[in-house]
Amino acid sequence: MSRFLYEIIEALRIAFAQIRANKMRSALTALGVIIGIVAVTLMGTAIRGIDAGVDRSLSGFGDDLLYVSKWPWRDVEDWWNYRNRRAIKTEYAAQVNEWIEGHPDGPLKRAIPAAGRSSTIVRGDYRVNNIYTLGTTADYARTNRSEMKEGRFFSDFESQNGRAVCIIGFDVADALFPGESALGKAIRISGVSMEVVGVAARQGSFLGLWSWDSMVALPLSTFRRNFSVANQGELRVQVDSKRMAEAKDELRGLMRRIRQLGPEQRDDFEINEQSAIRDQLDPIKNGIAIAGLFITGLALFVGAIGIMNITYVSVKERTREIGTRKALGARRRTILLQFLIEAVCICMVGGLVGLGLAGGLSSAVAVMAPSFPLVFSTGLVVTGLAISVLTGIFSGFAPAWQASKLDPVVALRYE
Repeated sequence: MSRFLYEIIEALRIAFAQIRANKMRSALTALGVIIGIVAVTLMGTAIRGIDAGVDRSLSGFGDDLLYVSKWPWRDVEDWWNYRNRRAIKTEYAAQVNEWIEGHPDGPLKRAIPAAGRSSTIVRGDYRVNNIYTLGTTADYARTNRSEMKEGRFFSDFESQNGRAVCIIGFDVADALFPGESALGKAIRISGVSMEVVGVAARQGSFLGLWSWDSMVALPLSTFRRNFSVANQGELRVQVDSKRMAEAKDELRGLMRRIRQLGPEQRDDFEINEQSAIRDQLDPIKNGIAIAGLFITGLALFVGAIGIMNITYVSVKERTREIGTRKALGARRRTILLQFLIEAVCICMVGGLVGLGLAGGLSSAVAVMAPSFPLVFSTGLVVTGLAISVLTGIFSGFAPAWQASKLDPVVALRYE
């Protein structure tokens, strides 16, 4: 064991001596690995960022919520069948909650009505168009995953009495109140004056998914009084996440009774959940990951071929040295380790430089495009170093094996 350890230490010493003696050649050889590691690391960072961005955007939908709506959260071919469905009335929430009160041990916990429309919001000379305006109850705050930057959500008293109050998203507040607090100020939603009692914290959006940043919420009773579409919307039903399948079945049966559907009639409503969106996004995300890793893998493969080529050249240049060492008693294992470790060291140096460049580029992208999520983690660093070592072993083994098999007599006569 001590002999093997000595051989490794000696091989490392010779490897770094050769790298120092041929600085330019070593740098150019490592360039392919540097490019490959930068490409692989940035792609891994982007893939992890996509995961983080999707999770962040989907957090607004909640993993313990079911949505009763007219349309499914998926592409449909027979859209006319869905178009002809009856609207989901916000009054259904009271019937669902009444049933929940009578079955406290059931998987359904709370039903929250919601109705929405696009509105133009004005404050003085400032105006924002096509802002999603949500009418709901105070219970919405208990299921909402977004935090408040300042202020609060409207109360049960304000909700029941139809007070003219609202909560606005971060981007809406930034557009209407640049450089100042929106709390306690008045805005006009499609001509109706509302007092801002809360501003949601910045959530960010990704891949066009739902985001609180460009929304406004107000009491449902206020919404009904001022907007004609108040009797149409959806139900947001909080359930026991550990009993999701049971909750869906129970909610479906309850909605069929509320809608007075006969046994032979099909559902004229849809029960959606967060996983429906994730199921649509996963194939896209996986396709991007496979294509990206294939392209970056090619870059790394080209770098490995370059190192293999230079290692072959190094074996040819040092053939007489190999012969001399073998004549003095060096084992085949010793010669193999010498050239293998030299290739691995070049790859490790290239890997470290590549990781440094990838980290710098990730930081630059984060500054220039803060909305795009990037996750440069310790796991990626470890993966990058592991790939560097494997690349060195892959590219250096064949030349090292050839060097270890040289006949010392033939090697000593090599010119």
